[in-house]
Amino acid sequence: MQNNSLPDALALRPREAAKALGVSEKTLWTWTHDNAIPHIRMGRAILYPVDALRRWMDSKTAENSQTGEGGNRD
Repeated sequence: MQNNSLPDALALRPREAAKALGVSEKTLWTWTHDNAIPHIRMGRAILYPVDALRRWMDSKTAENSQTGEGGNRD
């Protein structure tokens, strides 16, 4: 496993993805429904490709650093 929180699997099931991202399954479903997070549908299954999630997290981190969001909230 690498030094970040996402496993070495190619794709994660919803429960695994929510846990890896540190969000609730409900939040993940909302993001999925809104197409706000990368995912693929294979039949009735929804999978979250790990590499796409890493890129998505990197882009969100960059967005937050540009807008001044995130970080410590004391």
